[in-house]
Amino acid sequence: MGASRSGAAWASLLTGLASVATLPLAVYLTRFSDSYDLLHAGFAIPAAVVLGVAALALARRDGRRASLSLSADRKEWPATAGRVLGILGLCLAASALVAFAVYGLLEYVGSRD
Repeated sequence: MGASRSGAAWASLLTGLASVATLPLAVYLTRFSDSYDLLHAGFAIPAAVVLGVAALALARRDGRRASLSLSADRKEWPATAGRVLGILGLCLAASALVAFAVYGLLEYVGSRD
């Protein structure tokens, strides 16, 4: 594990974890507030996207540094895990966006009656 690369790799892992945890945490927090309901949790979607993209960018940065390194250890597991978690966070954000779009469509169709 190279000391010069581990910063980006660990940052990728942490931002990937934050990306995956953002939406479930926002939904969970709706249970404890009377003024914050489930629709307000949709404001966490952009945050999950930003964190997911940041995790992918940091993992890519670590990969570029690894390709330029002369050390034998070219793969670092935190960067790989960060990349996977970043992709998962983006998938969660996309599915939440689809859910909100379907809800909006159903509300629109239901209000026309």
